[in-house]
Amino acid sequence: MNRLNGRTLHSRRLFLQLGGVAAAGVLIPVACAVRASCAGHVGETVDRAWDGSFTDAFALLRRNWRDVMAGSGFDAAAEPYRKRLAALGRTAARHRDAMAPTVTSLWPDLAFPSFIRIPARLLAMARAYVLPGTGVTGDASLGAAVAAGIDHYRRHVYVAGADPVGNWWDWEIGVPKRLLDAAVLIGSHLTDEQGGALAKAVDHFVPECRLDDYSGTSTGANRVDLCTVTLLRAALGSDPGRAALAVAALAPVFSYVDEGDGFHRDGSFLQHTRVPYQGGYGAVLLTGVATLLAVLRGSPWEIDNRSRQFVFDLVEKSFAPFVHDGFCMDVVRGRGIGREPYGDHRRGREIAAAILLLSEAAPARERIRWQGMVKGWAVPDSGRPMLKAALNSDLGFHARLASIMTDDAIPAAGEPTGHRLFPSSARAVHRGPDWCAALSMASSRVAHYEYGNGENLRGWHTGSGMLCWWAGDGHGDQYSDGYWQTVDPYRLPGTTVSTRRLPDGAGEEWGETCPPARWVGGATDGTYAMIGQHLHGFESSLEAFKSWLFLDDAVVCLGAGITCADGVPVETVVDNRRTDATLIVHEAAGWAHLEGHGGYVLPAQAGGGRMHRLREERKGDSTTRSYVTLWLDHGVDPASAGYVYLLLPGASPARTCARASDAGWVRVLANTARRQAIQVPSLGITAVNFWNAGTVGGLTADGPCAVLVREIGDGTATLTVSDPRCDLSGLTVTWDRPVAGVHPSPVDDLVSVTTGDRLTLTFGRLADLAGSSTTVTVRMS
Repeated sequence: MNRLNGRTLHSRRLFLQLGGVAAAGVLIPVACAVRASCAGHVGETVDRAWDGSFTDAFALLRRNWRDVMAGSGFDAAAEPYRKRLAALGRTAARHRDAMAPTVTSLWPDLAFPSFIRIPARLLAMARAYVLPGTGVTGDASLGAAVAAGIDHYRRHVYVAGADPVGNWWDWEIGVPKRLLDAAVLIGSHLTDEQGGALAKAVDHFVPECRLDDYSGTSTGANRVDLCTVTLLRAALGSDPGRAALAVAALAPVFSYVDEGDGFHRDGSFLQHTRVPYQGGYGAVLLTGVATLLAVLRGSPWEIDNRSRQFVFDLVEKSFAPFVHDGFCMDVVRGRGIGREPYGDHRRGREIAAAILLLSEAAPARERIRWQGMVKGWAVPDSGRPMLKAALNSDLGFHARLASIMTDDAIPAAGEPTGHRLFPSSARAVHRGPDWCAALSMASSRVAHYEYGNGENLRGWHTGSGMLCWWAGDGHGDQYSDGYWQTVDPYRLPGTTVSTRRLPDGAGEEWGETCPPARWVGGATDGTYAMIGQHLHGFESSLEAFKSWLFLDDAVVCLGAGITCADGVPVETVVDNRRTDATLIVHEAAGWAHLEGHGGYVLPAQAGGGRMHRLREERKGDSTTRSYVTLWLDHGVDPASAGYVYLLLPGASPARTCARASDAGWVRVLANTARRQAIQVPSLGITAVNFWNAGTVGGLTADGPCAVLVREIGDGTATLTVSDPRCDLSGLTVTWDRPVAGVHPSPVDDLVSVTTGDRLTLTFGRLADLAGSSTTVTVRMS
């Protein structure tokens, strides 16, 4: 649920002028009046086209809605659908028979008023009414009971003219969406009088002018939900003008934004202005848009090709990078990370379901690729098997997923290796051959954490360089099975934190917890990455400079300038695994290994630091879980402390020992508050985070930036540069190596190249790239 952010970007008149309802030339104009419904709101006339009657159009819309929302595409007489449908029918009949309306109740077993459970129960009954094989399909008494329940709730709770109490979302999205959904499904069982009264109530809480401006709580996922409510309201009253408004008001969702809520060009999705949210509001938005595309198909309000393609592009740009083995990574789930065990798997299923529904409207190339991708997610999802879970939630999704799972012509696609950096949301995802990691940071543009509605009250340090990772098979539930309910919130993996105690819900609600640091991000060529965070501790005097070099089989982790005056110890948490696996520690040799998970190395360059360890049982609510924690203690009030360690996901004890014994495998060239630089000779990599201008490892930069150099071995090299601060109007980077030329030529207009005894790259306004990287390939002399 969003809160006001004060931005007004688009008016409704502009939406209508944009023509975001149908592709040009498809429709024959027919005038439909969009009526005013707010004081001072000016009605407008919208020209729409349709070569049939609007009676037919709304019949099609309602039929499509039933097929998409109730489910279709399966044989109701075949298992496992027969048993599941029969169970739905028995439940619906039981609810029908138990209904006992009074002024203060609809069912004796449910509190009244209930903004969630009562509307949800009515909707479940309506779905049993329209689905085949339930035993109450088309049952008049069930349809009448749903209609009576909707009207009872409308008269005693959702009352036209009443003042909404509590969360705005319940009144404008949650309640009307479920009531209207149920009303559309049961059709004529809701009398004209009842339907008119429900429409009047919806118009009171969600008037047409609610869609006038793309601002406040009417952005991103909330905007899609409000448009869905408006479309259902149009279907209830066969109102073509309102249907046109619902679709036209989606227009801002189908455009990239430069700040705040919505999709950014690097694939980031933010809601509440500063919170990365593909695994929450983003999944809701994707589901909503996929639903609307399917429902509006063939109608006079069909969404145009440009908008459809915008959404299709987001599948692999914004969502797929954060799904691993069927679950959605917690680094983009905002305050929802601790909402429920296995909530990450539920969000992963929602994203997968939306993608399969979208695929039905996508070109063949995308459809085939997405089906293989979703199948690849479902096959290893052992924490909560996707196909089994779908049967209990969405029969239409189950039918689509079952179809591709049993189709040998659709191979399960593996997740692509390499690196994806999302500068606009301070997130990064890296995939090696058999492992995956996700990094969560905070900046002046991205919140430390979000809490609200009493959720995620101890998520303070999730933006302090939290590094979650998964390796091999069997650990897909590492952060799912009670992790956030039991983990020590001061020892999240990868973070550097002051151990100063914090109150629950410290800081501002809804993501208003941004630190002052602007240098957050890094350079990536798509395979490797050098990422950095200028860390300011949450409600602390802590300051640190953290860097991560992501490689094929390792992450090199550096910290420098760790300074604090809180009067308490400062720690860097190497890892905090929910496991009771065997831990082997060879302190003298500088390495440790956690059975079935991976290895950890403290190189000699770490300065003799000691890796502390703790095995404990932790309780939360009624949940108890086993943990192994590894950390580095920087002492009380450190002054410019540092660290170096290697994370080896999936490594065996032998490989961990070998890496620890190979003193030259990684070379730390600098680890200070001015520069952090790493060389990996075997990979031809030199990587530098220039916190300030300077020289190191043969590289010189005249401003703060990130540089990643790869000498390929075929006579070429790549230099990748970025401006993580997003403020450089110019930058010069020099590599002290002889270079014959640029390959290929010419390079981007943003950079000019001088070759010879040394390479000089002169960049223009890197700030315009919003933190994204630029790569130049050269031929070595």
